[in-house]
Amino acid sequence: MPVQRPYNPNARRMAEMIQADWAKIGVQAKIVTYEWGEYLKRAKAGEHQSVMMGWTGDNGDPDNFFATLFSCAAAKDGSNYSRWCYKPFEDLIQPARATDDHNKRIELYKQAQVVMHDQAPALIIAHSTVYEPVRKEVKGYVVDPLGKHHFDNVSVE
Repeated sequence: MPVQRPYNPNARRMAEMIQADWAKIGVQAKIVTYEWGEYLKRAKAGEHQSVMMGWTGDNGDPDNFFATLFSCAAAKDGSNYSRWCYKPFEDLIQPARATDDHNKRIELYKQAQVVMHDQAPALIIAHSTVYEPVRKEVKGYVVDPLGKHHFDNVSVE
């Protein structure tokens, strides 16, 4: 990953740390970098044995992670860089995507999480911390979990 991201500000260092950890268990890894556009093109084409990618969700729906990153459709032409396509997982997320029954979606996504845990198609390495500094004079500002800024109820005293 040749560019900095909030969840991975130093990809080269992270790659070196992973390489060192893998060497301890006998896995030799060669670190290869490309400019960002080439990196994405090659990753999307599956030209890797291992790849570092990240994701920042842009809505609070589990589908934004499950289907976008791990569905069979995304393995063919999207952002499922692990290329993992697993029917038992697909059989959970597709009905979850199709129903508007909130409780049914929760149950299906909980089951999908178990499958993800057991199959481990990706390793989650880091989660970014977002800081929202405000002054005590600022009233009514609410931190949005998706990183958006809403100022409609904000005042300064």
